[in-house]
Amino acid sequence: MFVVGGESLIDLVPETTEVEGRRTPVLRDGVQYLGPHAGGSPYNCAIALAKLGNDSGFLCPISTDAFGDMLLGPLKAAGVHQLLGERVREPSTLAVVSFEGQNARYRFYREADRAFTAAGLVAALPQGVEVFQVGGFCPILPEDAAAWITVAEAALQRGALISIDPNVRPFLVDDFTTYKARLDRFLDLAHLIKVSDEDLRSLDARKSIEQHAEELLRRPNCELVVVTLGEHGSRAFTKSARAEAGIFAARTPGGDTVGAGDSLMAGVLTTLGDRGALKPGALEGLGADELAGILRFGAVVAGLNCEHKGCVPPTRAEVDTILNAAD
Repeated sequence: MFVVGGESLIDLVPETTEVEGRRTPVLRDGVQYLGPHAGGSPYNCAIALAKLGNDSGFLCPISTDAFGDMLLGPLKAAGVHQLLGERVREPSTLAVVSFEGQNARYRFYREADRAFTAAGLVAALPQGVEVFQVGGFCPILPEDAAAWITVAEAALQRGALISIDPNVRPFLVDDFTTYKARLDRFLDLAHLIKVSDEDLRSLDARKSIEQHAEELLRRPNCELVVVTLGEHGSRAFTKSARAEAGIFAARTPGGDTVGAGDSLMAGVLTTLGDRGALKPGALEGLGADELAGILRFGAVVAGLNCEHKGCVPPTRAEVDTILNAAD
């Protein structure tokens, strides 16, 4: 089973329209409307994994409120296993979304996603976990980070491959130096590290992408680094090979980039599973052509997601139709 640990939340997304190629707010009685969408980086990834045909489990508390019902709907529809069965009384976490061009920016109000204990999370972790994907908010607060590190170590002891997508957000952190120290503990456990170029600039803008990748690959477990570059595509690095791929551009207007990186992450994990590479020691042997194919698959998953408002990952059949037509 693929297990994804981390937050779920409700994205409150401004309704907009395209006017002369520019995103323009839609006002109702002079007030901009914010539409609710189920989201959260790990939540999105768990759903995307399931829609791509994987046995996917999600490890996060869900509130008993109406927004919690809204979060459970897509999980059930995609076939994701909600591993923490008992819902919590804390209100659902909210994210207010704004846009700079086509890129989403967020302001968070956290509650239910933090209503856990380390013991409860480990007890809910399946024995047969093949991949444990962690990231998002997990390293932000010291007490949360300690709990999620405990879960990642438990998954590692059960033979799982550990992957991380940290979504570095300096504005959420009071002390960025101590945050980076907490993040280091996660990165030292991970076999696969997916970051954006924006993440890398936040961590150290003086270093090139290549320098960052080389340093990550020197960590104890890391075998593969994937770097997303927004509209400029993505790159992949192992100790012996590297590759790059462009984006798969959305074919219809009116969508946005919400969940694009999460969808790409799910695509990368899916195609690695297809290649039998989702086990410690297997990633480092991937060649340049294989890395390029992995990035291309992830790009198609992300591009199809961007044809919608909010995160709406594609099915495996939709992805295969695109890839088969390109062959």
